[in-house]
Amino acid sequence: MASNNLAVPIVLWGHVPPTHCISAILLTSDQRTVVTGCHDGQICLWDLNENMELVPRNMLFGHTAKITCLAKSTDTWEKCNVVSAAENGELCLWDVSDGRCIEHTKLSGTHTAIYPYQVGNGSSREYRLICHGYYAEILIMDANSLEVLFSLSSKLSPDWISCLCILRPIKRHEDVIVALSTSGTLKVWTLTGQETKESEPIFETESKPLRCLNAKTLACCQFTQRTVLIVCSNYWQVYDAGDFSLLCSVPNKKGEAWTGGEFVAGDRVIVWSKAGRGSLYQLPSCCIPDSADFRSGVGQAAAKTPAPFQYLVMEIHPSKIKKPLTCTPAMSFSFGRRGSYHKLLLRGDSHGRVTLWKIPDITEKELSCLKQVQDSVDRPPDMPPHVSMSLQDVWDSMELKPAGIIDQLSTKQDNTPLAITASLYLPAQGRLVCGREDGSITIVPATQTAKVQLLQCEHTKQRGWPPHRILRGHKGKVTCLVYPHQESLRYDPQYLVSGGVDFAVLVWDLFSGQLLHTFSVHGGEITQLVCPPDNCNARVLQSVCSVATDHSVALLSLRERKALLLAGRHLFPVQVIKWRPADDFLVVGCLDNTVYVWQMETGHLDRVESGSVAQDILNACDETILPSESTTTLAQALKRRSLAAFKNVAQRAAFQVLQTSTASHSHAEVSKTQNFALSITPMRTNPKDSDFHVLFFDTEALIVQLLTDETLGLSSPIAPEPSKQKDQSESPSSKRRTLFSSVGETIKAQVSETIKSQLKQGSDFIDLKIRSPKKEQTNGQKESVDLEYKSKRSKNLTLLEYNLTLDIAQLLMSCLHAWGLDLELDKLCLFKLGLLKPHIPVSFGLISRGGHMSLMLPTWYKYRERVTTGLAEPKTTQLVPSTAQVEPAAVPHIGSSLVHSGHWEISSAVTTQHLLSVISVANTLMGMTNASFLGEKINQGKRTSPLVPTVESIAQDLLENIVLESERVRRIKQVGVQGLIVGEVNTDSSDGTDSEAESGMPPSIQQSQCPSCIHAWLQAFQHFQLSDDQEVKEAQIKQGWSLLAALHCVLLPDLLGKERFQPPQLQMLARRWQDRCLEVREAAQALMLAELQRIGPEGRKEVIDSWAPHLPNYVDPQTAQSPETQPSSASSPKDKTEPTAEPTKEEETDHLQDEDLISGCAPSLMEDEVSQESSPVSRNCSPEMAYPTQKKASMPFEARRNQATAIVMLGVIGAEFGAEIATKGQNEEQKKKASRAPEGFSRDNYSLARHTSKALTYLLLAPPSGKLPAHTPIRRAAIDLIGRGFTVWEPYMDVSAVLLGLLELCCDSEKHAASMTSGLPLTPAADSCRTARHALSLIATARPSAFITTMAKEVARHAAMAANAQSQSAPIHTSVLVRGKPEILRVIELLIDKMQSDVAELIVEVMDITVHCLDAAQLKQKGLQETFPAICRFNMVSYDNHSRRIAVGARNGYLALYDQKTAKCQMIAAHSAPVMAVAFSPDGRHLATYSYQENKLLFWQMAAGLFGMMSGSSIKCIRSHDTRPARAGSNTSLNSLLKGVRLVWITQKNVIVLTGDGSEQKFSV
Repeated sequence: MASNNLAVPIVLWGHVPPTHCISAILLTSDQRTVVTGCHDGQICLWDLNENMELVPRNMLFGHTAKITCLAKSTDTWEKCNVVSAAENGELCLWDVSDGRCIEHTKLSGTHTAIYPYQVGNGSSREYRLICHGYYAEILIMDANSLEVLFSLSSKLSPDWISCLCILRPIKRHEDVIVALSTSGTLKVWTLTGQETKESEPIFETESKPLRCLNAKTLACCQFTQRTVLIVCSNYWQVYDAGDFSLLCSVPNKKGEAWTGGEFVAGDRVIVWSKAGRGSLYQLPSCCIPDSADFRSGVGQAAAKTPAPFQYLVMEIHPSKIKKPLTCTPAMSFSFGRRGSYHKLLLRGDSHGRVTLWKIPDITEKELSCLKQVQDSVDRPPDMPPHVSMSLQDVWDSMELKPAGIIDQLSTKQDNTPLAITASLYLPAQGRLVCGREDGSITIVPATQTAKVQLLQCEHTKQRGWPPHRILRGHKGKVTCLVYPHQESLRYDPQYLVSGGVDFAVLVWDLFSGQLLHTFSVHGGEITQLVCPPDNCNARVLQSVCSVATDHSVALLSLRERKALLLAGRHLFPVQVIKWRPADDFLVVGCLDNTVYVWQMETGHLDRVESGSVAQDILNACDETILPSESTTTLAQALKRRSLAAFKNVAQRAAFQVLQTSTASHSHAEVSKTQNFALSITPMRTNPKDSDFHVLFFDTEALIVQLLTDETLGLSSPIAPEPSKQKDQSESPSSKRRTLFSSVGETIKAQVSETIKSQLKQGSDFIDLKIRSPKKEQTNGQKESVDLEYKSKRSKNLTLLEYNLTLDIAQLLMSCLHAWGLDLELDKLCLFKLGLLKPHIPVSFGLISRGGHMSLMLPTWYKYRERVTTGLAEPKTTQLVPSTAQVEPAAVPHIGSSLVHSGHWEISSAVTTQHLLSVISVANTLMGMTNASFLGEKINQGKRTSPLVPTVESIAQDLLENIVLESERVRRIKQVGVQGLIVGEVNTDSSDGTDSEAESGMPPSIQQSQCPSCIHAWLQAFQHFQLSDDQEVKEAQIKQGWSLLAALHCVLLPDLLGKERFQPPQLQMLARRWQDRCLEVREAAQALMLAELQRIGPEGRKEVIDSWAPHLPNYVDPQTAQSPETQPSSASSPKDKTEPTAEPTKEEETDHLQDEDLISGCAPSLMEDEVSQESSPVSRNCSPEMAYPTQKKASMPFEARRNQATAIVMLGVIGAEFGAEIATKGQNEEQKKKASRAPEGFSRDNYSLARHTSKALTYLLLAPPSGKLPAHTPIRRAAIDLIGRGFTVWEPYMDVSAVLLGLLELCCDSEKHAASMTSGLPLTPAADSCRTARHALSLIATARPSAFITTMAKEVARHAAMAANAQSQSAPIHTSVLVRGKPEILRVIELLIDKMQSDVAELIVEVMDITVHCLDAAQLKQKGLQETFPAICRFNMVSYDNHSRRIAVGARNGYLALYDQKTAKCQMIAAHSAPVMAVAFSPDGRHLATYSYQENKLLFWQMAAGLFGMMSGSSIKCIRSHDTRPARAGSNTSLNSLLKGVRLVWITQKNVIVLTGDGSEQKFSV
C-alpha cells in the first residue's frame, strides 16, 4: 500500500512466533530499548525496564537483506534514533519510540560498522555518521538525511577498513580517526569539523603497520583516552594511544575465537568470543595510565610482561541451550551514564534469544579473593545472565494467545491450528483464500473471520464460523496461490490456480469449488505462479507461468489445459521471470546471474547470457516496445524459428494504420487501479515460517466507498457472491431473475436458519471436499466430483451476504475506539452504533516513508500494563445519557491497560494516524442515513431486547445530566470543532406539550433554575414525543457518532492524562491540512486546532521557536507574473524567480511515494527562490525574536518538507492566534486576543506574520510549472490559510493581487460544481477551486471594505483599459475580471446576506462591481430585480425599466446614476448627509431621494439629452421638501434605517416617505 494513504495496519500474528535469527544487537543510550537485527532483514525492538525485564514490542520491516550493523544516530538522551545497514547497501534511520522510518537510502557496497560522531561548529552541534565496510573509503554521512558528505581515502596501501575508533584529544581542537585495514595497517585521519562535500580529497596523515589482520574491534578507553584495545580472532592486545606501543597481548584458548571487546573501566576490559561467551579481565599495572608501571613492558617479550587476570566469565549454561546455534551470536557492550544500571553485555543468537548481563563493579578486595579461589580451582567463576528472553518464550507465556486469521476453522490433534503456507486476498469479493500445510485450501469471508479473532461477538467462541469452503486436492502443503482475474481482467473469473509440494499445479473453479485440471509437468515443489503481461500473444494471454524447485519454468494454458512451454535446462535456481512480448521472449534469470532467453511460441531456447550482457537483457525487458518499434528482421525471425517474430515483421508496415482499430479490439483489458478499503497481505520473516497476516485499512478508500454507497442509494449493499461475478453471458435472463427473486429470498432465509442451527449443534464447518481426478482419466473426460461435495453443494455460502463496506468500517472503528473511558458512551457504541469490543489486545502497525512498516508484536501491552499498574478503573464521565443497566455478560471486562490506555500511549505518530482515521470515518458515518452496524439479526437477538430503553427514558436520562454536562459541552464549543456535535431539535412547541413536559420535568432540572436547561428539556421532550421510532433511532445514531468524534478530538487528552496519552504530531497534521480526502482534511484541521488550543501560549511558542528557522524567505510576490495577464492554464515564460533545473527522476518518484504538502514540488521551490544567507526571521526580526540560523538540510527533500511544514504550521498559528488589524469596531474579546498573540504575530513584533504572508502569497501567485504545478496541496494550504488569517496578513500583502489570484482559480467553478457537491473525492482542479471560493468568502466577510474597494478599483482599471483604443489588442475579454463575473456576484450576494450594513457604507462601489458583472442583455430583458435581486434589498437603489437607469444613493450624500445605454456613471451632489432611499416614479420621469439625517426629500427630473445620452444639464432638482424629524427614542441604527426607511410612489406625482419610527409622510412633485 502506498505510504501517501492514511492506512491503519492491524496484525494477526498466529500461534507461532516469527523467526528472528539475530545478526546485530544494540542498546539505546537511555538503556531502555534493545534493538536487534536479523539475517532476514527485520529489526525487533525490545523494551527494557528498571527491573531488567525484557519485552518485545515492535518488529520493523523495510530491509531486504541481512542486517549487518546497528548504530545510534546520536549520543544524546533526547533522541531515540537508530541507523541500520543491510548487506545490499540499504541504510535506514528509525525512530525507536514507534518504529517509524525517518529516512532511507541505498549505497553501493556492504557496511559493516557505523559510529555516531558529533561535530562542534561554534555554538551549534551537528551529528554525523562514520561508516566503513567492504570498500576502501570511510564515508562521513549526515545523521539526519543519510547523505554522504565526504569520504576519507588512503594513499598508502588502500584496503578495506576492518575497524576504527574516534579519539578526542583534550588539548587539540581536531578530532582524530584511527582505523585498521584488513591487512593490519594503522591509519590516522584528522578532522577539523569544517569539511564539506566540496572539500578536496582527505587522505591519512599517518600510517603504521601493526600486523593485526582482520581485526574485530578497535576501542579507545573512554576513561583515560590513553590506551587502545584491539581484538583479533586469535588474540587481543592493549596499545598506548600516543605511539601505539604494545603494552600487553592475550592469546585465545584452543577452539575459541574472539569477536569483540570494550573497556569496562580504566583498568578492566571485557572480551567476547564466537561462542557467545564474555570474559572480564583486570589489566596489569603496565597497561594502566595512572600506575607508576605504565609502559614498563614496552619492548619486552610477552612472557616477561604480566598477563591480565580473567576474573569472571559470562555465559549461558549448556544445560539451558536446547538447540545448537546455526550462526555466531551477535554481542555488544553498553555503557550508560544514567539510570540504575550502567554496564551491560548484550547477546543475541540464532534462536532469537536476547540475553543480558549486568556487569558488576568488583572491588580490589574482591579481586584478591577471586585470585585466591582461582589458584585452587583454576577456572574463573561463571555469571548467569540477568535476563534471557526470546519470542518463543514470550509466545508461550501469554495468557491470551496471538490469533491467526483462520485459527478457529481447523486444528490438529494437539489442538494447534494448521499452519497457513500460502494466502491470497480477493478484495472485490471480500474473500480470503488460505492454503494450509495439510494440502487443503480454505475460502472464507475476510472481515467475518477477522471479527472472530479480534472482537467479541456472538460467534467469537464458535468453532467453524464463519461458513467457509474447503478445497482438497493437493497431497502436501500448498506453496503458492494466484487468482489470474485479479491480475488482469482478460482471465476467466472462475479460475483459481494453486501450487504445492506435490509438484502439481491445480486449477479450481472458484465459484463451485470443483477441481478443473491438474498440471503435473514439474519435478519439484512449485515456488511461484506468475501471470504474463497484457501485450503477449493470444495463446500466452490465457496461461500462467509456474516455477519449481527443479529449476524448471512452465507456461500452462488455462483454456487449452496443456503446457505451452516447459523450460528445464536451468542449472541454478530461478530468481526472476521477465517478459519481452515484442520479440515473444520469456527471460529467466537464475541465481548464478545467468539469463536464459526462451521463445514462447515454439519453446526454443534462443540464447544463454551472463555477466553484463545478462543484466542488460533484464533491464531491456522493463521497456515497453510497440510492434512498430521492434527491430527484428526477417532473417532473425527465420533463425529463431519464431512465429510471433514472423507476425511482427509482417504487421510492422500496417501498424500505424491499424493501431486505432486494434486498440479498440485488443484482447487484453486494461484495468484501472482501484484502491480497496481493506487489503490483507500475508507476510513471513523467513521462507520456512507460516504466514501471518496484516490487515491494511485504507481510510480514504473506506470513506469513498461509504459515500459512494450513500450517493447511489445502496442502503445495504451486499458483498457480491463469487458466483455472481461470472460473465453475463452465462447468467439467466432478466425474466428468470425476476421470477426467482422472491422465491430465492424465502429459500435463502430457510437455508440460513438451517445452517445456523447446525452450527449451534456443533457442526464445525461446511467442508466442500473434492477428490483429485483419477490417473486413467484424460483431459477430454469430465472430472469426477466427490459425492460429499455434491451433497453439500446446496449449502453454499448463503450466510455470507453482508454489507462489505460497513463490515470493514465496523472492524476498523471497533479496534480504534477508546474503550473504557466513558462507560455510557461504550453502551451507546455497543447497542446503538453496533461497535464490538476487542477481546484480545490489538496489534497495530505504522507505515512510514518509503513503505517501511512497524508492526506491534502481541506482547506490546505487557510493558504498558506494568507502567499503568495502580491506575484507577475508568469512571462514568457522563458524556452521553445513562441508559438501562447492562448485563455483565453483555459488556465483557477487559484489562485496564487494554481498555484504559490502549494504543494511545504508544507514540505520537500512531496516535495521529488513529485519531485521523476514527474522526474522519465517524464524521462520514454521521452524515449518512441510519449508519449503524446493527443488522436485523442483531436487533432481533437476545442481547438487545432487555437493553433497549424507551423514548421517555432516553429523554429523561439525557436531560437529567444536562447540568453536569454543561461544562464539558462548553469546552467542546470553545475548541470550535465543526461537524462534531449534532443536536438540532425542533423548537416549535405548543402550550399543552410544554405543560405536560413541565409536569414530568426531573427534579434536577427544576432545582437548577437554569433557563437554558429548562428550555432544552422542553425542546427534547417535544422532539421525542412528536418523532416516530425511526427518526428517534436515526437521531440517536447520529448523536452517537458525533459524541464518539468529540471524545477522540477534544476530550481524549484530559480523560487519559499525560502519562497515558501521546499527543498527535502537529507536523503530521500540518501535512494533512489539505489532504485530498475532504473528511480526512477536516479531521486533521480539527485535531490541529484542538491541539494548538490545548498546549496553550507556552506550547505554541515552543512550536514557533522550532519551526520559525525553517520558514523560507521567498522573493517578493509582486515580481511574479500576475494571474490576470498569465492565466494558470497557459504556460508562463520563466522569469528570474523560475529555476532552470528540472527535478531528477528519483526526486519525482520520491514525491509520489510520500504524502506531503510538497507533493509535486521541486527543489527550486525551497532552494532557488529561497535566500541561502540566513533565515528570514533571524535576519529581520527584533533582537528578542532572533532565532538561530537553521543549517540547510543535506537532502533536498527533507529541506523542502520542513519548509512546507513550517509555512503551514506558522500560517495556522498566525491565522488562529495572531493579532488582527486594529479596526474601529473591535470588541473586547478581539482586543484580548490581540494582546495574547504570540511573538512574531503581535502588533508590536510582526516579523513572522510578514514573512509568513510573503510565503503564502508567493505560493498563490507563482506561475504553474513542472516544479510547482497549479494544483498541489501546498498551494491549497496557502489559499486556505490566506482566507483564514486575512485580517492578520492584510498589511503585508498585495490585496489586489491576492484577490485576483483567488478569482483566477474560481473562474471554472461551474465546471466543477457537480464534483464539489457530490461528496466524493475531488479532482485537484476542483479542489483548488473549492478552496479558493471558500477563501474568497472568508476574506469578504472578514474585511468587506477591503474586498469591495479593491474589487471596485480593479473594475475601474479594467474599464479604463477597455476604453483605451491602444489596448484593444490586449486580452481584455479573457481577463480574470470577465471570466470570474459569476464568482464575484456570488461573493457580493454573500456580503449582502450577512453584512448588509458594511455593504451599505460602500453601496456605490458595490454597484460599480455589480454593473460590471451583470449581463447587459439580461438586465435589459428582465430588469435589475429579476437579474440580481440581492442588490435591490437596499432602498437607496432603484432601477427604471424605461430608461434602463440605476440610481444609487451614496453615504456621502451624492447620487450615482448608471445609464446602461452608454455604460457610464454620473455622480451628482444631492444631499449633505447619507442618502437612505431613492425611487424612480412609475413612468421614469422623476426620481425621489431622501436623506434621513438631513430630513430632506428631493425630486429630480429625469430627461434624456441629445441622441438619448444622459448629461448633467438634463438632470435637475425640481423640488425640495423638509420632512419631520424622527421621534425621540426611535431606533436610529443603520440596520434599522436600512429596513425601515424607503420611498413608495403611489401615483405618477405623489410619493410616501416611510421612516424608521413607523411614521408616513406624503409629498407631491
